[in-house]
Amino acid sequence: MEAGDGASAWIRRQRRRELGGPISSSTDKTKGSPCQQGYLESSQAGKMMRYSIPNLPEDIWCHILSLVPLCDAARASCVSRAFLRTWRCRPNLILNQDTLRSSTHVSQANFRHTLDCILRRHSGVGVKTLHLVLSDGIANNCDLDSWLHVAVAPGIEELVLLPISEMIKYNFPCSLLSEGIRNSIRHLELGYCTFRPTHELCPLRSLTSLHLQTVGITGYELECFFSYSRALERLTLFDCQEIICLKIPCELPQLSSLRVGGCRRLKVIESKAPNLSYLNITGKVKHSGETLLMKHLGMHFENVVSYARSELPSIFPNLETLYLTSNNEDVHTPMLPSKFMYLKQLTISTTSGLTFPPSYDYLSLVSFLDASPLLETLVLDVTQVCMRHASVCEDSSSLRQIDEHNYCCLKSVKISGFTSAKSLVELTCHILKNAESLESVTLDTCYGLRCSEKNREWCFPLRDGIRKEAPRALKAIRTYITDKVPATAKFSVLEPCRRCHKVRRS
Repeated sequence: MEAGDGASAWIRRQRRRELGGPISSSTDKTKGSPCQQGYLESSQAGKMMRYSIPNLPEDIWCHILSLVPLCDAARASCVSRAFLRTWRCRPNLILNQDTLRSSTHVSQANFRHTLDCILRRHSGVGVKTLHLVLSDGIANNCDLDSWLHVAVAPGIEELVLLPISEMIKYNFPCSLLSEGIRNSIRHLELGYCTFRPTHELCPLRSLTSLHLQTVGITGYELECFFSYSRALERLTLFDCQEIICLKIPCELPQLSSLRVGGCRRLKVIESKAPNLSYLNITGKVKHSGETLLMKHLGMHFENVVSYARSELPSIFPNLETLYLTSNNEDVHTPMLPSKFMYLKQLTISTTSGLTFPPSYDYLSLVSFLDASPLLETLVLDVTQVCMRHASVCEDSSSLRQIDEHNYCCLKSVKISGFTSAKSLVELTCHILKNAESLESVTLDTCYGLRCSEKNREWCFPLRDGIRKEAPRALKAIRTYITDKVPATAKFSVLEPCRRCHKVRRS
């Protein structure tokens, strides 16, 4: 058990004792430190009662209580004077409606007052982590300005500001990132506001992570910010609609990770960062600059599978991990001579809220296997709500045979949302026939987490179309696939859960 969990349990026990009736007081007259001898005013008895608190130095209690949830730490301040002092110098404040409201009936005015009191009582005490996640009507621009100037002080390491509201047009004050803060802040996350960095901004020598979500900022302003954040390692941009061209200068030698999503006007990413090795992007964007060091790539847009096979070997020739997601793939994967010479892990997710065109040929995905001589892991997610491809259970013609190819490095294959689609069965059989080094093969007729995983109580619910297709998928596996699995491979077939995925009676 973690120290924070144990402290939380102890605080809750003390709180229950406070609310649950009289407790016999100790007769020990020996004086001790406030952490050794706590006092609590009983609302029932109307007198001070002494409780036994574990004998730990106050700085240890400060550390332990900084790890417990905010609500437990606040309640602990009622247990003893020492805990009250510890609460007032708590270095990490995660403030949102979930942590501050004891009931959904608490008014917005009371919530604002509580928030104001907490921040002002923590002013100047060395807050290192501050999260302000506020929904509609909780605060206005004046409140945000006041709270930030009170709580953000030299020594802060992590600042998260998410005033989630379409009504708030908050302009984040760059003056807040003053000379006293520039040497300590490491993570800055802003959302639903405007951020206009200028050349007057002080250098942020310790900033390693920047996350902007639904923020008004242009590509030029972002370049200006980069010039003062040369220690940056991770950059995330989500729904920043003013950025058309993203230029990453060579003056960011530590930048290794870039995530971009929902920036619909973004057309070009020009990166000169010498060590950028991870890119995850939603939307079709032109890439230029230093791409030879890119090793891990994720791309998400329609027909991304065919695009990736055609374009990526020349743009990112040294990829080791590739993750592709498409909710509509109506173009077969082309067979080309280009290679992914270093690709070791490939994940292709062609999930659809309805169905892919019935003409889509899963067997064309073999193009990726032929182009990846070092591929070790293949993960396919082909989940569809309604399977309209030709089923191998209904098509009596023989399975297609294509040229043999030795996938000598392939060790693990997993296919989620497996159906009886004939082209999918053909792809699976081809892989099994040509990958003698396989160690693990998993065919899952469902999708999502199951009740047997990660202490879940229920499996992820299935749509009726998937539930009805599962028996045909299982029949296809038994008929065409099982006897082709290499003897050295562990073969797993995951059926619908008998408890969670019962077939509904009409």
